[in-house]
Amino acid sequence: AGPLCGFRRMAARVAGPELPTLLSGGPATVAMSPKQTGDASTREVSTIGSLMAPQLPSNSGEDSATQPSSSLCEESVATNLLMTNPPPCGTVIRKSAFALPSASLTFKDVSFALPAQRGGEPKMILEPCSGHFESGQLVAIMGPSGCGKTTLLDMLAAKKTAKYSGEVRVNGRPRDSLFRRITAYVGQEDMMPPHWTVKEAVRFNATLKRQPTRAHQSIEAWIEVLLEAFSISSVADMYIGSAEVRGISGGQRRRVTLARGVAAHASLLFCDEPTSGLSATDAELCVKALRTVTKRFGVTCLVVIHQPRHEVAMLFDSLVLLTSNPGRMAYCGPMAAAQSYWNHRGLPVPENVNPTDHYLDHLTPGTSLDRCDELVQAFDRVQKPSISEQVEQHFKRQGQSTKDMLTSDRSEFRRGPYAVSFGRQLMTLLRRKMRLTIRNPVALGLPLVVPVVQGLIVGYMFEGIGEKDLLRQIMFAFCMLTMLCLAGTMSLIVLITERTLMKYETSEALYSEGASALASFLVDVPLALLGALLNVLIMAALAKLDSTVFHTVLNWSLLLFFVYDSLFAFIGAVAADVRQAQVIATPFVSVFMLFNGFIVSKADAPATLFWIFEISPNAYAMQSIVVKMAENFPLEGSMLLKKFGYQESEDRKGLTVLISMIVLLRVGQQLGLKYLNDIRR
Repeated sequence: AGPLCGFRRMAARVAGPELPTLLSGGPATVAMSPKQTGDASTREVSTIGSLMAPQLPSNSGEDSATQPSSSLCEESVATNLLMTNPPPCGTVIRKSAFALPSASLTFKDVSFALPAQRGGEPKMILEPCSGHFESGQLVAIMGPSGCGKTTLLDMLAAKKTAKYSGEVRVNGRPRDSLFRRITAYVGQEDMMPPHWTVKEAVRFNATLKRQPTRAHQSIEAWIEVLLEAFSISSVADMYIGSAEVRGISGGQRRRVTLARGVAAHASLLFCDEPTSGLSATDAELCVKALRTVTKRFGVTCLVVIHQPRHEVAMLFDSLVLLTSNPGRMAYCGPMAAAQSYWNHRGLPVPENVNPTDHYLDHLTPGTSLDRCDELVQAFDRVQKPSISEQVEQHFKRQGQSTKDMLTSDRSEFRRGPYAVSFGRQLMTLLRRKMRLTIRNPVALGLPLVVPVVQGLIVGYMFEGIGEKDLLRQIMFAFCMLTMLCLAGTMSLIVLITERTLMKYETSEALYSEGASALASFLVDVPLALLGALLNVLIMAALAKLDSTVFHTVLNWSLLLFFVYDSLFAFIGAVAADVRQAQVIATPFVSVFMLFNGFIVSKADAPATLFWIFEISPNAYAMQSIVVKMAENFPLEGSMLLKKFGYQESEDRKGLTVLISMIVLLRVGQQLGLKYLNDIRR
């Protein structure tokens, strides 16, 4: 598989007879911890390290493409073995020669308060906190409910949309517009289309956020490793599923979300409760995989996690403990030193008690063991001064900029917030959209089957109307155009659902709003247009319209379809939810339908509302169709045209108005998708 040279074949060549030992996690694969060896220092006994090529500095400047192919293969094999067979706690994992550019994270006095309401005081959620994490650290953020764990994570990840205070820097530099290129965020929500397969979901992120420094490894090989590492390879071809679609379990879905975050190969990885809903065993497996990624690639990984068991907690390098009412920092330091710190506070961890449970028992306000204020005061006295000094030092010490990190392998720098070109984004989104549409019976049935059924019913009701008097033909045209207008309302639910998914994915800088809108347009519009075309053809055939009239009816019907499709796309982009979308759409559709010259004629309309006829797409469509029909009824036609106020020779004006509306609505859709309804955090 590309530079990997075939995982199994290369693994056998590199490891030879020692491969079973590597896969079993025996003494040859691990560096024993002091507890295991009885020695105070950790000694590395890594056969994997000895089998690989000599380690190269991650920022050596040597292009990975110039590395010897054997080194590439051996490095990849070693990484794959570690990912799929994560070593136990205490193992020293050697940094890969192809590690990502280092990204330290420093924050100073970050805090958040809810704005005051009804003249009250602002509610403090998280008091000012400071800290520093070097690259390659796996950090656990813990605390009771309401302490601001997710708030802190969101501020550090630049996901917080509400105003907050404080400063966050990467490598001593302020975050810039390229920050999202080097980060990945795993939220609490598992937002994925139900008809997506597990492998497709992981491939999506790996493709759209591929880092230049990973060019030596094929995407497919990396996906296979992640599927194995997070124990989802057995369901790789199953649907994600939902309440209506049979698919994988909730725990498996959570692991897919985590695998998608890791697939991005980001230097900074933020995970908000990635183990929620998982069994203790699965949670340990996932954290081990995160630890391997952190150490092997030099990733800085921050994880919000609820009271993990001791084996899981000890996999973390650093621990941040918060207390609530309001959120305050009570500990920030090495995980291994936390018990000693608690002992010095006179709160030793009892025997056979999970240390993290013990910590949170004392940090939860209102409980019998509540020592919140005492521990916060101890933190301010013991840890805070040294942390503040460390933060100041790293604020002054500037390392690589985000741009430098993205060009560390001498690859060509791509400007903008996205890792791949617009064309690559569009093709990836287009493939996904087509697959999801084909797999979803509802997505095919709504735009095709429903119009056909409606066309048959209405056509049967007006069968042979083309051979009858003009007034009945006008009634038929009104019904046909009305059905075209109302058909688009069914798409509002789908539009809102897809927009929500798009907002989650664009917040990760996977693709642009324009690429998403164009991909949807290229799939949804032709499908809906085909349904509208079948609808009009069936009704016109059953009505037995004159051939000269038929062409006018078809042309204006399809033009009206594009206007309303653009209108509903615009509403779907700006409305907050489905209910609001329906409230916005109803007045537009109702007014345009009424002011079509047939229900409310120009002769009968109030003078103050006459301007509506000038912008009503239904009025122009009805006028052109009725004028064409009237040509076959010289006497009756002129009388009805005068009665309804329809005028001849206004086709060009109507065409200009309708095309202008389509353009304006599509532009409004793009602006709405980009600037409105962002995910609020």
